[in-house]
Amino acid sequence: MNLINRAMAPTPKFFRILRSIGLALLAISGTVIAAPVVLPVAIVSVAGYMAVAGGVITAVSQLTVSPLAPEWGTEDEEHQGKDPRENSG
Repeated sequence: MNLINRAMAPTPKFFRILRSIGLALLAISGTVIAAPVVLPVAIVSVAGYMAVAGGVITAVSQLTVSPLAPEWGTEDEEHQGKDPRENSG
């Protein structure tokens, strides 16, 4: 299973929730970092770490698939440029 197929495969429910938490961390940290007021250095540093953690959590959660998920298509279909998920009949 290549990276594109893995990213397009269904994500388990737990990791969808975790992905949402990661996106929320990114949004909050981005808001704190871009705040138009002067904030203490410690708060901005923590926001930077939150952004990194949120990015990692989001990326890992998006690429996680169920071990029971079928692998999409065959190598022949991938080489011919066909989308194996489309019905050809």
